[in-house]
Amino acid sequence: MHKRLLFVTAAALAWTTPAWADANADLKTLVDSYWSDVLKESPIMASSLGIDLYANEVGDFSLAASDRRAANAALFLEKLQAIPRDHLDTASRVEAGILERSLNSTIEGNRFGQRAINFTTYSSWHQNFAGLSNNLPFKTKADFESYNARLAQYAKVNDQNIEVANTAIKGRFTQPCETLNGFEATITGLITTDPRASRHFSPYSQARPESIDAAEFDALASDASRIIETIIYPALRKQLDWYVTSYKPACAKEPGISAQPGGAQYYDFRIREETTTALTAEEIHKIGLAEVARIRSEMVEVAKKAGFASREAFILHLRTDPQYYARTPEELMEKSARIAKFIDGKMPLLFHKMARLPYGLREIPKETAEGTTTAYYNPGSPEVGISGTYYVNTSKLDQRPFWEIPALTMHEAVPGHHHQIALQQELPLSDFRKNGAFFTAFVEGWGLYSERLGLEIGLYDTPEKDMGRLSYEMWRACRLVVDTGIHAKGWSKQQAIAFMTDNSALSAANIEAEINRYISWPGQALAYKLGELKIRELRALAAKELGPKFELAAFHDAVLGQGAVPLNVLENQIKDWIEAEKARR
Repeated sequence: MHKRLLFVTAAALAWTTPAWADANADLKTLVDSYWSDVLKESPIMASSLGIDLYANEVGDFSLAASDRRAANAALFLEKLQAIPRDHLDTASRVEAGILERSLNSTIEGNRFGQRAINFTTYSSWHQNFAGLSNNLPFKTKADFESYNARLAQYAKVNDQNIEVANTAIKGRFTQPCETLNGFEATITGLITTDPRASRHFSPYSQARPESIDAAEFDALASDASRIIETIIYPALRKQLDWYVTSYKPACAKEPGISAQPGGAQYYDFRIREETTTALTAEEIHKIGLAEVARIRSEMVEVAKKAGFASREAFILHLRTDPQYYARTPEELMEKSARIAKFIDGKMPLLFHKMARLPYGLREIPKETAEGTTTAYYNPGSPEVGISGTYYVNTSKLDQRPFWEIPALTMHEAVPGHHHQIALQQELPLSDFRKNGAFFTAFVEGWGLYSERLGLEIGLYDTPEKDMGRLSYEMWRACRLVVDTGIHAKGWSKQQAIAFMTDNSALSAANIEAEINRYISWPGQALAYKLGELKIRELRALAAKELGPKFELAAFHDAVLGQGAVPLNVLENQIKDWIEAEKARR
């Protein structure tokens, strides 16, 4: 990953061959072999990267496949440990460390009974399959044939996932009852009267590629319609019946993962995974409380500037005044698009290097919108010509205030997720690092840090917008308190809701959806604030060390210049950059 500057002359290079040359080559071979194995196990991802070796496959969702992947990881780990680290150059040592972390994650994660938890309020196998076309190319007849072949395998995908979830039921590893309200609609919403109105049919609703004959295209579309009606819909109805009669009655009564067998140990694992730190739940809880207190005091000051007697009075105004809410989904989308284009025009102030891949704006699918988060980002693929996508939630319009849009767009689009991920896809890194290394603490930490960059470009030009920024930062600080509260301290869902309601300006619908997400996806929400705090800490260090030589755009390029990395690697990377900048300037 990060390569230290080696101030050597060409003559010096000509005199010696590094002792570590063979070790570096061995590591590259091992990394490439590992990535080939990942693509074989993830055929849909392979297709999204323009690799056609597994074009008609959907993957194996069984627990036996999890065991196989863990066993393979153990073999790769053994080979990795045979390569002497002291014979690797700096960049290769980072690469080896990241591969080792990934392998250990696969091995350790497979030891927990919670591996059978195969859906959350944020992600599920039926919804993921319905969005299959979002990341696949549709340029040739073979692309559409491959898609149809995959559609035809949904019954198998469904059966395998139900079998895994049945194991979760037996082991008492089910999702808590409190998170499952309305989950049936995420299944039934995929069943339309006309199969051609289905999300599964979406590739055929676009313009026909010129490379495909009209008659052939119509035949493929008819075949897809038949598959949707005769294979996918029956499987979805089977899933619905199973969910209502088997899974839902077995839902967990306690919201915290620690109430499950081995749950406390599993939560410790999830903390390490998501934060890339050795922090304990108690330490994170205290960090969260301190951040909540700090941000709350800043909110008080913004409320005063807005002319309100208290923070609470301003938040009540923001939550209830109709002027801040869209009357139609289109109005919300137009507001989001306008903010996005304003930010696009300010990007050169913040970065020297820009991503080539553009991003688009879409509404979150209706059948999931009411139960999911306010927005999210889906990466694109330069290899197959798919842009990144910023998805906006247009349900419950009275809960989607305009004053949240600036911070939300900075996070999900640019300079947040799209900019960071699209840049990573272009970097001269191994395919494993470019496409398989997405450390949540880095990716989401950068997203939250990006929200604050709106201050640098004049985005938060009203007290309402600035309170929206602070509310979003408070939201992520609350996560540290609430996630650890639920999963390590025995908090109830209502305790968590009350804490977020009291401290943030988020609407009731957003708070409900978010708490359900934290309950069903332990530890993930911890990554945002901890990652952002580390980036801000490193920015302060760089500004102090470089003084007048500090340049914000150069710092940002340095943070993103090696892709997503664990936070300790990022710290070393930026410290090396600081020393290089001192020497250069």
